[in-house]
Amino acid sequence: MKWWFRQELYVKILIGIICGLALGFLVGKEVSFIMKPIGEAFLRLLKMLIAPVVFFTIVSGITKMESVSNLRSVGGKLLLYYFITSVISVAIGLGIALVINPGKELVGFLGASAETVKKSDFNFINNMLTWIPVNPFESLAKTDVMQILFFSVFLGTVLLILGSRVEKITHIFEEASTIVLKITDAVMMFSPYGIMALISELVQSMSGQTLAEVGKFILADYVALAIVCIIVYSVQLKLMSKINVLKFFNAIVPSILVAASTTSSAATLPINLNVAEKNLKLPEKIYGFGLTIGSSVNSNGMAVALGVIIVFSANIYGLELTLPFILKFGLVGVLLSMGTAGVKGAGIVLSSVILDTMGLPLTVVPLFAAIWPIIDIGHTTVNVVGDMVGVTLIAAREGEMDVEAFNNADSYEISKDK
Repeated sequence: MKWWFRQELYVKILIGIICGLALGFLVGKEVSFIMKPIGEAFLRLLKMLIAPVVFFTIVSGITKMESVSNLRSVGGKLLLYYFITSVISVAIGLGIALVINPGKELVGFLGASAETVKKSDFNFINNMLTWIPVNPFESLAKTDVMQILFFSVFLGTVLLILGSRVEKITHIFEEASTIVLKITDAVMMFSPYGIMALISELVQSMSGQTLAEVGKFILADYVALAIVCIIVYSVQLKLMSKINVLKFFNAIVPSILVAASTTSSAATLPINLNVAEKNLKLPEKIYGFGLTIGSSVNSNGMAVALGVIIVFSANIYGLELTLPFILKFGLVGVLLSMGTAGVKGAGIVLSSVILDTMGLPLTVVPLFAAIWPIIDIGHTTVNVVGDMVGVTLIAAREGEMDVEAFNNADSYEISKDK
């Protein structure tokens, strides 16, 4: 037991997936008597998290900008960059997924179809009006994610404008965000058992076709991640600041290695700060602020994944991928990826949020949980590279970085000390 409790969460989840597969294939339907209640309990816990996680983390994330002047100057430019890049990332994730079409051969696989899921009116103008809550408390009670998002952004911005006059309330939201994330940690401690139960139920109907479609999901995700990291970031660096792209990526190798090995933006932050100072020669007033905020609100890797999830889930449940549908949930994906990037187990939690917003059952979540350890390596790497690109672009365009000296440098002082 001591060995089990010493393991990292992703190791426990992998073991849970393996045990679930074994139980499902070897024991079969007899295992449902025990496993079905455990899996249902886990899904209910995920649903429980949706409203508080979205509300408190987004409000707290906005108030962390500290002042309107920060929001207007460097902070505003960074947030604009993060937002635009997140939009591009979701669009690329959606576009690649629409081409590869993962899940297309699994319509009805999970026992639900377009006729059995909640209906939504996809008139985009009408939908935008429904995003404005008449009663935000009712929105929270009903877990109407779009209305919660609207109210959270509105409230966070007002608190930021009022500044020191509402310092105590702002502090309450920061503490509430910490509490919610701690609750999320507790739920994720249960996730290996919940995922094991759900997988054991799921595999009873799995086939070679299912595995092929899951493989297409992973392929779509990594192709989109590669486009964002290699093409989008490179074009931004070259066109917006004339930075030598190869030298930039060479300079941030330590950040890339730590991000890929830990799959944690927070764990990579000390290395990022050191690389920004020693290798990129950026001023602390930009990298200290930008990288700290970026580790919480900049999640282009998650944005890509949510784009793929939208297409995959819609295909499984037989929903028509209309333009208003894509626009609506693409926007949700952008806001969620920026608002809750720091949540532990974000892939599983945010998958649940986006599915609930789409009016779909959460029965596909175990599939996402099963492949998340594989794709999260790419997600975290793209997130961290995006943070470094953001602060570098801002510093270069503000005249706070000697671009010519950087491009002509022969080597970089790479250190893993903070």
